[in-house]
Amino acid sequence: MDAVDIESGSWSELRVPATDVRRTVFIDEQGVDESVELDGKDADARHVVAFEDGTAVGTARLRFVDDDTAKAERVAVRPASRENGIGTALMNAVEDIARARGRTVVRLHAQTRVRDFYDRLGYEVVSGEFEEAGIPHVAMAKRL
Repeated sequence: MDAVDIESGSWSELRVPATDVRRTVFIDEQGVDESVELDGKDADARHVVAFEDGTAVGTARLRFVDDDTAKAERVAVRPASRENGIGTALMNAVEDIARARGRTVVRLHAQTRVRDFYDRLGYEVVSGEFEEAGIPHVAMAKRL
């Protein structure tokens, strides 16, 4: 992996690069409807963006569900930057933020095609398969 900088911040701080990555991955590549992808929950989340040579290559958001639980969402890495550790770096940053905010569990909805990625990070499946945005998913959770 080349030098990657991970930045975290509010939606107002990271909206442009986070939206750019999400549009590339979810809307253009996977065909998710823009109104589903940009769901109006971004202002209430903490965002993480990975930059490689100044270009946004990955993103994730973290919402705080309750006093114990945070939910990782919209985890995306541009196709050309996959398999380079960027997804792991994003998830490590998300987990660090959750810990710093006193959360003990991170939950997420994983697309079934990338479930193995989350398995390797210590997440466990806590649901059967379901559809979200027309894509098969499973709910997963990790105790921090």
